[in-house]
Order: sequence, then structure tokens, then C-alpha cells
Amino acid sequence: MKHSNRTLLKGGHVLTLDPALGNLRQADLLIEDTTIAAIAPSLSLNDAQVIDASHMIVMPGLIDTHRHLWETSIRGIAADYTLSQYLKHILGTFAPVYRPEDVYIGNLLGVLEAINAGITTIFDWSHIMNTPQHAEAAIRGLRDSGARAIFGYGTPGTSVWEWFYESKLMHPEDIKRIQSQYFASIDNLVTLAMAIRGPEHSTLEVTRHDIILARELGLPISMHIGGGSFGLKYQGVRKLQEAGLLGPDLNFAHGNTLSVEDLQLLALHGCSLSITPEIEMQMGLGFPVTGSALAYEINTGLGIDVVTGTGGDMFSQMRMALQTERALYNQDYIAKGEMPETLPISVKDILQMATIGGATALGLAYKTGSLTPGKQADIIMIDSHSLNLFPVNDPVSAVVLQAHPANVDTVFIAGKAVKQHGHLRYHNLERVREQALASRDYLIEKSKVNSLAMQT
Repeated sequence: MKHSNRTLLKGGHVLTLDPALGNLRQADLLIEDTTIAAIAPSLSLNDAQVIDASHMIVMPGLIDTHRHLWETSIRGIAADYTLSQYLKHILGTFAPVYRPEDVYIGNLLGVLEAINAGITTIFDWSHIMNTPQHAEAAIRGLRDSGARAIFGYGTPGTSVWEWFYESKLMHPEDIKRIQSQYFASIDNLVTLAMAIRGPEHSTLEVTRHDIILARELGLPISMHIGGGSFGLKYQGVRKLQEAGLLGPDLNFAHGNTLSVEDLQLLALHGCSLSITPEIEMQMGLGFPVTGSALAYEINTGLGIDVVTGTGGDMFSQMRMALQTERALYNQDYIAKGEMPETLPISVKDILQMATIGGATALGLAYKTGSLTPGKQADIIMIDSHSLNLFPVNDPVSAVVLQAHPANVDTVFIAGKAVKQHGHLRYHNLERVREQALASRDYLIEKSKVNSLAMQT
């Protein structure tokens, strides 16, 4: 008799992202309940469900370390926006009219999109906490999706000018109720963090208060920093250092205009970075700091940021981060009338950022990010017989440079198959589409704007 809690992935090309195990050209992987039980060249079990993985690249699920999921239903509206336009129109016009149900469907749709693209873990940086009901709706959307997620409890979206321009408003105290009511266990798929504004968007007094509050609650902390002229103007890392606030519980999104000294301080204090390359270059934050993060050995992950301005898959972000760093490096040689002999960053470097690097940046490397026996079974299978991948000569380069979401055949999260044979297993996708469409229509009407008018 086969036990439903044991699944054997048979004969796949396994990219473990575990340096002790490496890449296995043909191996079996055993899932028991929620965890990875074993990886070996050949495993034989009579009581396991067997899945043929012989045409698959088997690897850890991708990890998105920074996304504002609540914006999913207004996808694409910020396609031509700078950061200033985004702050004015998305946070200034749309956010105040969001209802709890709009937050719920934005989160649910956004995570289902992520799962479909092979993302098994996502940090939801949720600055739409207009009421307690908005926060509860965001949590419900994450939980209903079945993904592993960190809910980054942020500030209200009721007034971008009060909450994000040198704000003197302290982080909402409702975080305490949210923690006690919804996050009693750190073993749940959805866990809690604080998404604070930091010294580029609030006063140092507010930043100090918010960090101390998070540390009293034992929560990881994320903030935006080094974003375009904000980074140059406010010198956030220096201020945090002088105030004695830097620490390994701090995750910084972007970091584009940080100085060498800033990056060295992040490395020294064990802080982490979330790079969102496509949005950073679109909205005027600066070039991604991918190479510098590697050079200074900063724990670094990749993220999408906002699908109001870009696509929601990590394959695109891996390519954007990789090739931009290479282009910047190559340009220095061209400017000197020379040609580069080597490249500064490899496909392996980027794949690590999208998996174990992201897990480390979010404090989750003990449970996910690599295919390591004992860790949670967050696993994706990529169909190597897809025409855009076949024949696979180097599986790492295939994943980073050639794959796209349609190649993701199967997704496991904590041992549960949430996508199989190229199809999400969510129970009612049509209902999700109906809710998202109704939400989009309401938000457009209530905001009195449309995507074309808002670009002026």
C-alpha cells in the first residue's frame, strides 16, 4: 500500500543549491510529509507515490524577497512611471481607496501568479494597512494561496505625504494585536515581519522607534534604502550606524546609491539586501548593486517589487540582474578601448541569489532555499524537454537564461503539490479572476483615473 505522505521524484537532474551535495545529473528525491527526507542516485520504496522526473530539472523553489502584492489587480498601470509618479499615483491616489477585499484579492492573485512561476516563498511588503481589516484581509490572502510567505506589516496607505515624506508618524501599534492573534507560531507557512519606512521616508526618531518596536516583538525588519536621490539625500545607512541600530535583523530593499562604506557596514553587521533590478532601473533608483553585493559578501536576494510596473516572475529578474552587471563591467573596458577577458558574475551566482541567497536574506535558510534533507520540501520541477530548453547542456544556465514560467511543470510547497503537469491546483481560479476584475473596476472608478490619464 502506498502512503500518500511519501513522494519519490525519480531520475531528475537535481540542482540542490547545497554546496555539500552539489548538482546531481540523475538522482532521486524523497519527500516525507512536509520535508525532504533523502537525495541519492537511486532510491527504491514500495510505499511511495512515484513521479517520473527524468525529463525535469529538480531544484529549490524560487524566493521573491520583496513584493507589494496588494497592487496586483492594477497590474501594468505604472509601466511608464518614475518613482515620483509611482508615489503620487499608486500610493497617493489608488492606495487610499483600497478596501479590505481589494487587498485580499490582490494578495491572493499575486501569490498564485508567483506560485505558477515557480516562486515558493515571497516577502509581502504591505504598506496598505489602512484599517485593521486591511491587515487581516492581506493575511487571509496569503494563507489562502498555500505559499510560504512573510507578511511584512507596514503602514497605512491613506496618505503618502503623511507616511512617506519625512514622516513623524510612528508605526501602527496594531502590529502587537496582529502578532498575538495571527502569528502565535513561527512554524506556520505565513510568518510575520515589520515593513518600516526607515530614514529615507521618516525621521530618525520614528525609525529608531520602529526598529526598537520590531526588536521587542522579535520580528525581522525590512525597509527601502539607497533608492535614487533619496539615498544620496538622507544617507540612511550612515544614520543607522551612528544611532547604533544596524543589525542582522535588517533587510534593505534596493541599495542602488549606497556608498562603498555603506555596503561595508551592511556586510559588517550581517544585514541583507533585496535587489529588484527591473523596477530599480525603470523608476530611477539607479543601477542594481548585484556585483557589489557579491563582492562584499552581503546576504542578497532578488525581488519583483511591483507588477504595476513589471512582470511577476523571477526568471526575468535573474536575467536582468545578471546581464546588467555584466554590461556595466564590460562598458568600463570599452571606455578604455579594450575588450573584457572574463565576466564578473556567473549564472550560478544569480541562481544562488534567487534561491538560497533569498532564503538567507529573509532568515529562512534553516528551512528552505536549498534541497537539503531535513529542510522543507519547497521544490520546483522544470520541464527540460520544452523546446526553449532542449537539449539541456548546462541546467544552471538553462534555468537562469532560457527558462520562463511556462516551463515550470510542478511546484511543491512544504511537500504539497500546488502545481502539477503545468497547471495550478488551486480550487477556483475562475472565481479569483472574477474578484480581481471586480476589484480593478472598482479601483479605477473610485480613483477617477485610468492608466493613460495617470501618465500625465
